[in-house]
Amino acid sequence: QVQLAESGGGLVQPGGSLRLSCQASVSIFGFNVMGWYRQAPGKQRESVAAISSSGSANYADSVKDRFTISRDNAKFTVYLQMNSLKAEDTAVYYCNFRQNGNNYWGQGTQVTVSS
Repeated sequence: QVQLAESGGGLVQPGGSLRLSCQASVSIFGFNVMGWYRQAPGKQRESVAAISSSGSANYADSVKDRFTISRDNAKFTVYLQMNSLKAEDTAVYYCNFRQNGNNYWGQGTQVTVSS
């Protein structure tokens, strides 16, 4: 059973930065796509960023040029570096790993952007 553990959320002022981490309980070599989603109160969960097994990344338009997704295979970890944070980035952030039709989710980490 694959387990994903997120960390790094918290309270930050507008314009600030946070780095989220998602550590898997197994090697991440076999996953097809690894990504981050977020869900704000009263809104649907949305994709934020994803990185493929080949290393190619894509981003939601709302976070392009501010967020960067990366991976450290040796640490079984995927990161989301978030810069220039805005109030509208406030949400619970979830990591999601996909492998051969299976979907794995972390428990979520709260990010609050407020002065």
